[in-house]
Amino acid sequence: MNQKEFYLRLKLKKGIGYQGMQKVMTELGNRQKINRLDIEKINLPLNLKQKVLEAFNNEEITLWVKQILNQCHVITIFDKIYPNQLKECYRSPLILFARGDLKLLTRKITVIVGSRTPTFYSRKVLRKLIPNLIKEGYVIASGLAKGVDAIAHQETLKANGKTIAVIGNGLNHFYPKQNQMLQEEIIKRGLVLSEYLPDTPPMPFRFPERNRILAGLSENVIVSEAKEKSGSLITANIALEENRNIFAVPGPIDSELSKGPNYLIAAGAQPIVNYDLNPIW
Repeated sequence: MNQKEFYLRLKLKKGIGYQGMQKVMTELGNRQKINRLDIEKINLPLNLKQKVLEAFNNEEITLWVKQILNQCHVITIFDKIYPNQLKECYRSPLILFARGDLKLLTRKITVIVGSRTPTFYSRKVLRKLIPNLIKEGYVIASGLAKGVDAIAHQETLKANGKTIAVIGNGLNHFYPKQNQMLQEEIIKRGLVLSEYLPDTPPMPFRFPERNRILAGLSENVIVSEAKEKSGSLITANIALEENRNIFAVPGPIDSELSKGPNYLIAAGAQPIVNYDLNPIW
């Protein structure tokens, strides 16, 4: 059995989970073909080894694997296209599911995040900022949420740039529903990426998990209009821990939506002042 199919089987098998998959991948490594004898020889807890053998032989899982491989790209952490910078992040996704242009994962990436209920200020800033980032060769990534995320994707496409959407659900779901057409357009002209099996529905706890992937993919993270406690700041803080560059769009001090970016600037993030990422000090 080839490596990709085998590790996808483990993802589909209930009871193995992230840590179980990680143990198996550590033991087997980057071998291209895996057989039953390979599994029997490796050092695993008996209950985990039993589940792995069940996954290897299960005919129902065989059908699921074929269906998924026909629906989307499947990327394992051993594949050459898997971004090296993402391997550095906490709990790196062991398998990714994607639709669109995989080559975008080899490009330098700037992540833009912010409030789900921004003012027109965010669109005005991003409309001028994003074309300059595209000229610098950046792919723009965001989380396809309402608000700043959607604006970042839309303005990138309008400027004929490339964009990556990292979503907190499976590829067969559209969330929020209002972004369905945008998601379909990104598949055609960019890349949609998820760590979840294609039929996985959106759930609140999955969006913070998604944020660590955005941070891991990034060279730069830009925050535009966010409250002091928000998912955008979680993404920025994870990116900071991963030694990425953090930028923030400053705003009026009496605005709740400026508290997040202004806080980041006070903590050392670079303020966006010239519609580019050139430092001012």
